[in-house]
Amino acid sequence: MFHVERDPGATNPDHSPEPSDAVAAVEPPPVATRVFGERLPLAERYHAVLATAGVERGLIGPREIPRLWERHILNCAVVGELIPPGAAVVDIGSGAGLPGIPLAIARPDLRITLVEPLLRRTIFLAEFIEAAGLEVTVVRGRAEQPDVRKEAGGADVVTSRAVAPLGKLAKWSLPLVHDHGRMLALKGSSAAEELERDQADIARAGGGNAQVLECGAGIVSPATVVLSVERLPRSERPGRKATRRGRKS
Repeated sequence: MFHVERDPGATNPDHSPEPSDAVAAVEPPPVATRVFGERLPLAERYHAVLATAGVERGLIGPREIPRLWERHILNCAVVGELIPPGAAVVDIGSGAGLPGIPLAIARPDLRITLVEPLLRRTIFLAEFIEAAGLEVTVVRGRAEQPDVRKEAGGADVVTSRAVAPLGKLAKWSLPLVHDHGRMLALKGSSAAEELERDQADIARAGGGNAQVLECGAGIVSPATVVLSVERLPRSERPGRKATRRGRKS
């Protein structure tokens, strides 16, 4: 469990920055109610913090402010369509909390852990989580570290967004889920090409049954593209010879 470490430049969660008039005037799109329901005020609060403290601390680029709802918050929250009820979810390389915090707001049934190596980001995350009253754990570290695997491992789902190429991502993500758990990586329009390129790396990491999925139809445009990879039990994984043949073909 991450314990909040205060520093002179950190925002006190009891005195969180007030959004500017321009930020306060940004209304969520009507579809946001479909995603967040009665928890929409929490999503609005997150939007305001991203647009102020998130920009001030270098977690979000200022040019992203006008498209925070569609490109970031809703784009991430709709991934909940792919996650079963009550699942344990680990979000690696969480950064400003995407996709983990939108998922936690939209899906309070999920047990979410955010994994992030940089101190200034974990402080930001812990402050928002405390101020918003979310039941979310923050772990400072890298997904591949043994202590992080011990603390956050055994999950049902691992999520990520703009963290690494698929082959490397599978190596980091799949050890954090149990057998038949899934890695859900938010990707762009080249997802299918990335999957084709990195199939051998996915197999070596213990993954299989990979699919390119879309979610959020009618909510975000374009729909959110997700690469889904299942962690296979050792008994179901192809042998080394079969993997090598796959690389040569």
